[in-house]
Amino acid sequence: MGSLDTNPMAFSALPNDKAAFEPLNPEDVRAYLHKAVDFISDYYTNVESMPVLPNVKPGYLQDELSASPTSEAMLVTLVAARDAALRRSGSVGVADLPRLTVYAADQTHSTFFKACRLAGFDPANIRSIPTGSETDYGLDPTKLLEIMQADTDAGLVPTYVCATVGTTSSNAVDPVGAVADVAALFNVWVHVDAAYAGSACICPEFRHHLDGVERVDSISMSPHKWLLTCLDCTCLYVRDAHRLSDSLETNPEYLKNDATDSGEVTDLKDMQVGVGRRFRGLKLWMVMRTYGTAKLQEHIRSDVAMAKMFEDFVRADDRFEVVVPRNFALVCFRIKATGAMTEEDADEANRVLMENLNKTGKAYLAHTVVGDRFVLRFAVGSSLQEERHVRSAWDLIKKTTSSIMD
Repeated sequence: MGSLDTNPMAFSALPNDKAAFEPLNPEDVRAYLHKAVDFISDYYTNVESMPVLPNVKPGYLQDELSASPTSEAMLVTLVAARDAALRRSGSVGVADLPRLTVYAADQTHSTFFKACRLAGFDPANIRSIPTGSETDYGLDPTKLLEIMQADTDAGLVPTYVCATVGTTSSNAVDPVGAVADVAALFNVWVHVDAAYAGSACICPEFRHHLDGVERVDSISMSPHKWLLTCLDCTCLYVRDAHRLSDSLETNPEYLKNDATDSGEVTDLKDMQVGVGRRFRGLKLWMVMRTYGTAKLQEHIRSDVAMAKMFEDFVRADDRFEVVVPRNFALVCFRIKATGAMTEEDADEANRVLMENLNKTGKAYLAHTVVGDRFVLRFAVGSSLQEERHVRSAWDLIKKTTSSIMD
């Protein structure tokens, strides 16, 4: 038997004109890490001088992998709720899945509707309940009861209700306790999507928004939205973990282990769609250890105070109106229709204002539609944001508004 050749190129399965794979050598690794640290530090130091939007064209990432996953917390609870509904009703089997119905307000995040489809619910049985200014665009429990009762009378099976604390569009808050009371009449799963505003509830003064949460089945919040944690990190709490794991359990031989068999640990493979997962908890743990409760509360309160300051600026200018009462650190406002200006004219003026502002690279406003009106959204949430930035943004908004209306 011959010995191994010490020349790694002596044998190669690659054609002669192809270069063999060579891992980075230690000095390359060191150089790249130094460059990465310098980049991060320079970016952090000079972030104010940079445009708030990237100067790229749509499609520039066409050759990159760009699949966008749905909200997993929403999906896994929907799957569990679906299976629970099938188990609790002897008259409902897998063949009768089209009879299962789900409910949410029309302000609920779009991933709710995507997750419903992925979980197998018939799109015809996904109820998007209209909201209005009379409830500050929160879910009306009376409407919810009427719709759920009508579905039951029609032979459908109410299965899942999603309430939201801090909707993406307008920061509306659904009445968690009242929604839970209605849902209990039909024995359905209640999930609370507190992805954004759940972080605020680390402050005692905001916890009333979760009144009644002890009667729901699950709640999720995303520290990557407002708790200084890098994307992505979502926390999902469930009342009865077995209702979730029974729906998502998988137990092939190669995943069996003593820790799981002992029952002393929670095997996360049975509480999510995928089997593997990143160590997201480490990011949140580091944030909590670095700042502590008091500093994190200060972060939330400071953002809310700056948003209130901006809201006061808007209310003091008779050209504008606040469309939805501010709950947290998002202000929904618009140029209002006055004099000969119609609502359609006001919509167009707001659209032009947003486009002109964003072109400056000094501020960025997003929009939504609330009550059929085009509405601008000013959000406070960056860890580097200060009052002077809010004042500067408002001055720019006033100046730009004057340029398009005079």
